[in-house]
This record gives sequence, C-alpha cells and structure tokens, in this order.
Amino acid sequence: MPTVILARHGRTTANSAGVLAGRAAGVHLDDTGRNQAAAAAQRLAGITLAAVVSSPMLRCRQTAALLAPGAEVVNERGLIECDYGDWSGRALRTLAKETLWSSIQRHPSGVTFPGGESMGAMSARAVAAIRRWDAQVARDHGPEAVWLAVSHGDVIKAIIADALGMHLDGFQRIVVDPASLSVIAYTPQHPLVLSLNTTAGSLAHLQAKRRGRRRPEIGGGAGPATP
Repeated sequence: MPTVILARHGRTTANSAGVLAGRAAGVHLDDTGRNQAAAAAQRLAGITLAAVVSSPMLRCRQTAALLAPGAEVVNERGLIECDYGDWSGRALRTLAKETLWSSIQRHPSGVTFPGGESMGAMSARAVAAIRRWDAQVARDHGPEAVWLAVSHGDVIKAIIADALGMHLDGFQRIVVDPASLSVIAYTPQHPLVLSLNTTAGSLAHLQAKRRGRRRPEIGGGAGPATP
C-alpha cells in the first residue's frame, strides 16, 4: 500500500502567544513557522508526491504550499483541527487550571469540549479520512506511491495512536512538534509506523522501490532495502 507522510503545520502566531487556536480564522505561520516548513520541504526533495491534502485551516495550507511548491493542495475537512468550542482562543496557562484539563491528559477518549467536539469524534473522522485517501491513492497511483497530509498536532497524534494500535487514552504519550514529519504505511495486515516526529534528515528513501521492503517479520526484519 502507499506511504503517507503526516506533516504538522509550522509554528503559528497562536503557538508563540501560548493560545489554543482551535478553528479561529486568521491564525497563520509566524517567521519561525515559515522557516520550519521551508526546512521540512528540503527533506522531501526527490520525492514525487502522488497527492497533497491538507486541513482547510490557513496555517496548514500555508505549510502545504511550502512543503510542496506548485502542487495542487486538496482541502480535507476530516483533517481539520479539533473543535475546542469555548476553549478556542484562550490562553493555555489559564486552561491548564480547568478541571477538564486533567481529563484531557488522562482520559481524552471521554472528553467533549464545551460547545465543541469530542476527542473521540476528532480521532474517528481523522483516521477515516487518512485511510480513505490512502485507498484512493493506491487505486489511482499504485502501491508504491507516496503522498502528503498536512494537519494539526492532536489530529496527527490521534492518527498515529490508531496506527500503533493504541487506545486514544494513550495518545498524549505521543509528541508531534511543529513542522515535524511522521510516516505510516498501511498494509493489508496492519499499519506500520516508519518514523515519528522527525525534524531532520532526508526522506528521499521513501521514493525507492518498495517491493518486499517492509513486511511484518519475526525477529525485527532486516530494515529497508538499499537502492
């Protein structure tokens, strides 16, 4: 099956201000975020991307444009930021004092944001979107294709948790930094997490021929084939 590169957007004006942006309009990359995305783009050099999909939020579309200059970027609402409802736009240091904060850290699968979305619903629609796009890329471009999905920290963490076979309550153990790249290959047996939260190093090896490259093996396998 194809390989998907999950990219978190670069640092934003809300990140640097310590504010939970949510789905607020107008939140954009700051100078650091643009530099982060430009550096991540260099890591994709040599890769032909079969598709580029993005959360429709401005910060993700800005990141996608820097990661894949000239590519058609398709909006995918399944990858949009969690709807934090009444929490959106508030300072994180203030939110950390709320009773709900502890539940978000320990039992996120049971959390519904006041006036917003449940974390379980966020996870379900994001995983469904990634799997649907992966199947479409496989049909249109074949099992060797590589494609890019740009989204948000909690959304990507939920997708990775699902790929790892983790309960959503464990997803806070996963770190997804701004402009980081994580890689998943969905196989007929189960997803394979090939890399997680990487911020350095070329990913051009993903474009290499993958025949027999990655299969679940007893003993850990021999690693990726050399070109």
